[in-house]
Amino acid sequence: MTLVFPPDSPAALRLRLAALRQEHRDLDVTLQRLQHDPGMDQLALRRLKKRKLMLKDQIEQMAIMLEPDIHA
Repeated sequence: MTLVFPPDSPAALRLRLAALRQEHRDLDVTLQRLQHDPGMDQLALRRLKKRKLMLKDQIEQMAIMLEPDIHA
C-alpha cells in the first residue's frame, strides 16, 4: 500500500527533505571520488558541485519550512 500525502503537507515535505539529503550525500561521495581522477572533465565536476550547492540551499529552505517559528 502506498501512502499519498498532499504536496505541501509536513509528511510530504519530510519525505522530500530525506530524498534531497540522500542525493546530497550521494553527490558528496561521487565528488570525493572524482576529484582524485586526473582525467575527470573539470566542467562536469563544476556542474556536480553546483548541483550539490543547490541541493544544500533547498535542504536548508525546506528544513526552515518544517521547523516551528520559535520567535512568533
